[in-house]
Amino acid sequence: MIWRERIAESNAARDAAARRRVRRTVGKRDGMRCEVDGRALLNFCSNDYLGLSQHPEVIAALRDASVDGVGSTASHLVCGHHALHDALEREMADWLQAPRALLFGSGFVANLAVLQALLRKGDVCLQDRLNHASLIDAARLSDATLRRYPHGEVGTGERHIVAAGGAPALIATDGVFSMDGDVAPLHDLVAVARHHDALLYVDDAHGIGVLGPEGRGSVAAAGYGVRDVPLQLATLGKALGTYGAVVVGDEDIVQYLSETARGYVYTTALPPPLAAASLAAVRIARRADDRRDTLRALVARFRERAAQNGLDVLPSDTPIQAVMTHDDRRALAMSKSLEDAGYWVSAIRPPTVPEGAARLRVTLTALHAPHDVDALVEALARARDTAFEAVSP
Repeated sequence: MIWRERIAESNAARDAAARRRVRRTVGKRDGMRCEVDGRALLNFCSNDYLGLSQHPEVIAALRDASVDGVGSTASHLVCGHHALHDALEREMADWLQAPRALLFGSGFVANLAVLQALLRKGDVCLQDRLNHASLIDAARLSDATLRRYPHGEVGTGERHIVAAGGAPALIATDGVFSMDGDVAPLHDLVAVARHHDALLYVDDAHGIGVLGPEGRGSVAAAGYGVRDVPLQLATLGKALGTYGAVVVGDEDIVQYLSETARGYVYTTALPPPLAAASLAAVRIARRADDRRDTLRALVARFRERAAQNGLDVLPSDTPIQAVMTHDDRRALAMSKSLEDAGYWVSAIRPPTVPEGAARLRVTLTALHAPHDVDALVEALARARDTAFEAVSP
């Protein structure tokens, strides 16, 4: 059967390249300590940056809202839009200082919905080459022309807009890049958008809750608002610790999306208890400067210790710290060595990252302690030395 043969060939190729992906099962969690396939590990690969997924107030909000039922039972435009959904949208809009917000089932779905609703044939969608897969897929599935520029090289990207000869342009970018941990050059992007009357859309999944005043994200940290960045995506499953996503921005654009975005119109709304949990998490995150201060201190500590131990870490002031191995097998060997020492750090390999850019993606949270970071860096240094000897030709 052709499909079985095709799958077998693909599996064999990924085996040969050390690129098979293995799903792990988490049994219990207690802070950043978890049970993985029956083994106790200290988790350094979670996006729970503020540690809110286990916050008592968030858990209580989910439990209390479940008394009236779990599922929303329909799409938002039929009968699924609950008062808790409305409250969450209003809270997000107020927090991010935008006129309007729209709740989606996930960040991936939101990006597909937004770009497919806004882009038309003849339009140009300009994107950073390291954007999240959901943004790239969304543009590819639209009728627009996708143009990608080398990471951070906005000037190169601008030439694509010029070459399009005045075609309507939408610029989409990650706010914080999920694998490198660096922040998008928003000043350059805003300038290009202004000059060419382009719409700028920022997917700030990894910036919301972490960066900027009150944790409002990379856009606020750069000093911009809705006038310069008409649309932002804020996911709820990272620093906020729950699930779903919210698009915030210009009143007219968000209203248009609520009526035309297929990923919003034609899907069941999130369970209201999840909206209640997210609402509690947002209210905590807005006042969580202490957690953000702790997180910044841990990031600085990690980078200082990593430099002292000669680890190859990409520039980043965010909780995402990429320890480069460049070689896929070396990344896997280091990850296994760390697990043997009691630490969970995922090996990231192509196609998630470019060829030759394999790495260990370390993520820090406000629930880690300074001694956890120190011990991890020591384990990373040992794993590097062991893996180098084991994998070297």
